[in-house]
Amino acid sequence: MRPRSLALAAAIAVLPLTAVSLGVSTAQAAPAPRVALPNTVNPAVAHSEKKGDVPAEQQISVAVSLKLRDTAALDHFLTAVATPGTPEFGKYLTPEQFTARFGPTQAAVDQVKTYLAAQGLTVTEVSANRQVVSAHGTNAQISQAFGTHESSYVDPQLQRAFFANDAAASVPADLADVVQGVSGLDNHAVRKNRLAKPNSVTPHTASSTPSGFGPSQYDGAYNLNKTGADGTGTTVALWEFDGYSSSNLTTYDSQYGLSGPAVSTVSVDGANYDSAPGQGQGEVELDSEIVRGAAPKATQLVYEAPNSDQGEIDMANKIVADNQVSVISISWGSCEPDTTAASMTAVDNAFKQAAAQGISIFSASGDDGSRDCTRSTSGSSVKAVDFPASSPHQTGVGGTNLQVSGTSYSSESAWSGAGGGVSTVFGKPTWQTGTGTMRTVPDVSSNADPASGFAIYTAGSWQVYGGTSAAAPLWAGYAAQFNQKAKAAGQPVLGEASPKLYAVANSSNYAGAFHDVTSGSNQDFPAGTGYDQVTGWGTPIADGLTTALLGGGSTTPPGGCTAAQLIGNGGFETGTAAPWTTSSGVVDNSSSQAAHSGSWKAWLDGYGSAHTDTLSQTVSVPAGCKSASLTFWLHIDTAETGSTAYDKLTVQANGTTLVTYSNVNAAAGYVKRTLDLSSFAGKSVTIKFTGTEDGSNQTSFVIDDVALNVN
Repeated sequence: MRPRSLALAAAIAVLPLTAVSLGVSTAQAAPAPRVALPNTVNPAVAHSEKKGDVPAEQQISVAVSLKLRDTAALDHFLTAVATPGTPEFGKYLTPEQFTARFGPTQAAVDQVKTYLAAQGLTVTEVSANRQVVSAHGTNAQISQAFGTHESSYVDPQLQRAFFANDAAASVPADLADVVQGVSGLDNHAVRKNRLAKPNSVTPHTASSTPSGFGPSQYDGAYNLNKTGADGTGTTVALWEFDGYSSSNLTTYDSQYGLSGPAVSTVSVDGANYDSAPGQGQGEVELDSEIVRGAAPKATQLVYEAPNSDQGEIDMANKIVADNQVSVISISWGSCEPDTTAASMTAVDNAFKQAAAQGISIFSASGDDGSRDCTRSTSGSSVKAVDFPASSPHQTGVGGTNLQVSGTSYSSESAWSGAGGGVSTVFGKPTWQTGTGTMRTVPDVSSNADPASGFAIYTAGSWQVYGGTSAAAPLWAGYAAQFNQKAKAAGQPVLGEASPKLYAVANSSNYAGAFHDVTSGSNQDFPAGTGYDQVTGWGTPIADGLTTALLGGGSTTPPGGCTAAQLIGNGGFETGTAAPWTTSSGVVDNSSSQAAHSGSWKAWLDGYGSAHTDTLSQTVSVPAGCKSASLTFWLHIDTAETGSTAYDKLTVQANGTTLVTYSNVNAAAGYVKRTLDLSSFAGKSVTIKFTGTEDGSNQTSFVIDDVALNVN
């Protein structure tokens, strides 16, 4: 039998070569339009040497990620569910509720499955939350389905062979609205554990007896032993690409007199490491033992996945779909420039679901300082941060060198290996303070320097380990403690931690909740007072932090109302958690008028020509309140000798005028004003102050200490 292509050529040869005689119009013959999927080429391709084509028959597995729906509403929900005082605060979703509101539709999944099958691919799985469709087929089928060409490469930095698509993947235009990206078109990305041993700094050998910090020292230094919690009733997921030996964990527990639920494994994509753990065994056992030391009664589920883009994406989606845990600890990562942004987005979408479901995530920030690609393709000349620590929907954990006196905190400095810097992928989230438009890392930190390392039992002997791999599970253990306390107090679990941690750090509770680490650096970024890009806000003072975090929610009495909520933050400082939108540069602290409290106030309708100034903010009035009111302190400063109808201040709620101050005369000092908001219960309300000036007078309205009061 002749090849079909030759037979077709022969058949065509006996016919006139016109579109009409073939029965096909020119328009019909044109290929269907395709849309390129951005960020689907591994950055390593640009730095690597091409060696040839991938064989057409080689099998390749891919994960097709689907877009979330109504992302603006999702972003609003994620902010509200983490903000005390909003109607949504702490009202987390189930996986089914998340998928119904924000996940891909079943119709979108079916559309993708139909297309893949039509290209000859075998669909192997659809994630429970419908965010990922997995399939496999030959290279020829994959290339046809996604418009790619697969080549063999050698990475000169790593001296490792890999395959990858040469250019961006594409899909038919009718799929572009539902497909986020495709992962698995290359096998270059390998997640590294963020674990450091002292023998990389000073000589060290394995020992039959423990050396380094044990639970009594790190629990004592960070006041984890003063919270009154041990993790009872909570479950922590460990995010792993290798396995462990239960006997090593048992030895650790026995040495330190710890007891708790047995650790169990959850396999992802058929991963089975525990029968023969690999080089990452020390990482897995470090993670488990640190969580055990910080929260001994917490249940631990070790999720194990293949070390690949698809493995990471599938693990993220399985954890959130299973919804068995309230905390995830991640000690594996890769530098952003060596990872496809499409894969990072797919994982971050699962992290959004975790935040919506009340799951906290803590990720190691890396062990190569501010040059996270030092041991990978992009090299040490590039300033880079680590993913997943750079995701804005988890908490990145940096590293320090901790000194103790017995079992008490003595001092701390930044560890030079602690990852940190500025993301090139993710924009700055609303809760993150500081200048710039991109996300900065880390958010918090704890001990990580191998020179002040942890005693870990692994592979049959005692080792001393450090790295931000140790810092992330310590914070995960703290979160398990907090969740136990929160449940006992009838409050929501921690959920997405960073917005709440930043709120505490930006409040008067900072000094009692964090150790501010102010010395040391990580190559490009020095530690300093307050936030920095090597230690974040610092290390935990667990009991004080717990008190501050619980205080953020304890103002919610039965009925769903909050106590007084200062929405002017004592003034109108730029960058507060509840910023005001202004016009004409009305925020001012330089005039002669003193503020009612502090040094800042809003100065509306200043001296000058005819104009209008506004000041506005949107707040949520909780449902079920007996009363709700807006209070503020107002000082009217005027040099008028008579009265006028032009110089006035109007206060509105959702466009409804609550009061207008006009025909004003000089007023001495600040006067407290109270306006009723009870009719807005259960709604988001935009409060707007508008001052007008006719240009012939000198009148100003000085506003301070605006508060929402409900009961």
